[in-house]
Amino acid sequence: MPEFQDPIAEEHSRVADAPSDNWVYRVLPRQLWPHAQLARWDRPIGWQLLMWPCFWSAALAANVASQSGTWSPSVTIWHLALFMAGAIAMRGAGCTWNDLVDYKIDAKVARTRSRPLPSGRISKRAAVAFLVAQALVGFLVLIQFNVFSIILGIASLGVVAVYPFAKRFTDWPQFFLGLAFSWGALMGWAGLFAELSLAPLLLYAGAIAWTIGYDTIYAHQDKEDDALVGVRSTARLFGANTKAWLVLFYGLFAALTLMAYWLSGVAWPAYAGLALGVILLGWQIRVINIDDADQCLSLFKANSRVGLIVFLGLGAALLG
Repeated sequence: MPEFQDPIAEEHSRVADAPSDNWVYRVLPRQLWPHAQLARWDRPIGWQLLMWPCFWSAALAANVASQSGTWSPSVTIWHLALFMAGAIAMRGAGCTWNDLVDYKIDAKVARTRSRPLPSGRISKRAAVAFLVAQALVGFLVLIQFNVFSIILGIASLGVVAVYPFAKRFTDWPQFFLGLAFSWGALMGWAGLFAELSLAPLLLYAGAIAWTIGYDTIYAHQDKEDDALVGVRSTARLFGANTKAWLVLFYGLFAALTLMAYWLSGVAWPAYAGLALGVILLGWQIRVINIDDADQCLSLFKANSRVGLIVFLGLGAALLG
């Protein structure tokens, strides 16, 4: 006899802003749903956005190595696999840490009160244990790289630790998210060359600007609740001037990435990929309605396509 499923209990086991048809709810037993929700496995956009700067940097480094005849395709493929695994693990760990810090605030916000901690579906002790497990997976990924990359990766933890508190003391928490989410723009280059140069630093700065842009769009979903509970954000700061600020930050992303490409001597397909990505960013600015929460979420998610197109351009330059 099939096990009876209480539709009300099942509905209360989900979170409000995650797709209900995600594989998490079809594959995992219900007792693991709170862990998956803490790690945001039911919302892959986060780890994708964390992964793309890693992929850009690894591909940019591979382009430079190919110019001197030292590029190894197998090494690049291995690094991309590691970056994907690391992005999933560390995004999950970061979200779990964020939820541990913010569970009292999350309980006051309509979109987040159904998350596992504020809804009481998982204990703080279990969440901490899960955080440690994910961090260990991330560390196992990190130690596959050279010593310089390991030290660089560990250094990122300071930014990750500070980010959840940023909304309490600054109107620019999106900047702190950019510092953390763009770190991969340094890691891809360091993973191949065991050092940094101006090109990956410019790519990192560009990725920070990109992150501020897309996370401002995301934050417009919560601006009313954020105002009530005293949470600060660039969405609240920019307000009706958001489009102008998006032009600035997406423009900085384009300019800084362009400079990184020029310094690296990449071939024309990389520039074509960047141009297509920038066109998509321009489309976001043109159509955005900051008072339409559903559209803001959709435009935020569209940035994964931007990341993919930029990466494909670098890949085409490498293989062309």
